[in-house]
Formats: sequence, structure tokens, C-alpha cells
Amino acid sequence: MKVETETKPYDTINVTPMLDLAYVLLVIFIIMTTASVQGMKINLPKPSNKPSTVQKEVRIVQILPDGNLLLNGAAITLPELEQRLTAAIAKDKDAPVMIKGDPQAHYVKVVEIIDMAGRLGIGNVGLITARIGT
Repeated sequence: MKVETETKPYDTINVTPMLDLAYVLLVIFIIMTTASVQGMKINLPKPSNKPSTVQKEVRIVQILPDGNLLLNGAAITLPELEQRLTAAIAKDKDAPVMIKGDPQAHYVKVVEIIDMAGRLGIGNVGLITARIGT
């Protein structure tokens, strides 16, 4: 018995290869578009080769886990800290202030000190951080 296979013409077009090509072109377009986008240009300060002869007194404000404050190792309250920082700025407007918050301290205390420094016009404020495990 012979089976006859009819060969009839295709009446539909297989669009799968065309869709594959469209997706590949879309991915290439997305990659090329995002690769050409540049970030912000930032002018970073450059270190000077000459050593600084001016030594400034750094005030380190430490925030303990219980919320108490230390100024250069001595216990202090928030109003006293504001008075001392005001006096320091009166002597030297570029006096640096460093803030060291304990990892267990409430973040609101750190924000209060930063806000106080901004209110007093202290422009040289830094945060002391340590690497994990040190």
C-alpha cells in the first residue's frame, strides 16, 4: 500500500526567525544607547605637593550608643556643644569638626549634630568611618 503525500503550498509565513532578528536588534539598540550615556562630570580636588604648615585643631564629636556626646573625649551636653562650636568658629571660621557615631547610636543624634553644624555655618564637617572588622 502506497501512501500518497500531498505537497501543498504553504499558505502562512513563519515569522519566528523575523521576530528573533527583531529582538536581537532591540537588545543591541538598548545596549548601544545606554553605553553612550555619560555620567556627571565632577571636578575632584587635587592634592597639593607642598605640605601644609597650618595646623588646625580638629574637634571630634563622638556619639555614644546611649545618646551621650563626647567632645574630644570629654562628656558634653548638646547646648554646651553648640556653645563650644560657636566659640571655635568665632576664633577660626574654617575649624574642622568630625562626627563619629557609634553603630549602635540612634541616627537622629548624628543628624542633629550635622544640622547644628550647618546652622552655625561650619563648612568643614566630616564623618569618621571605620572599615568593617577593624
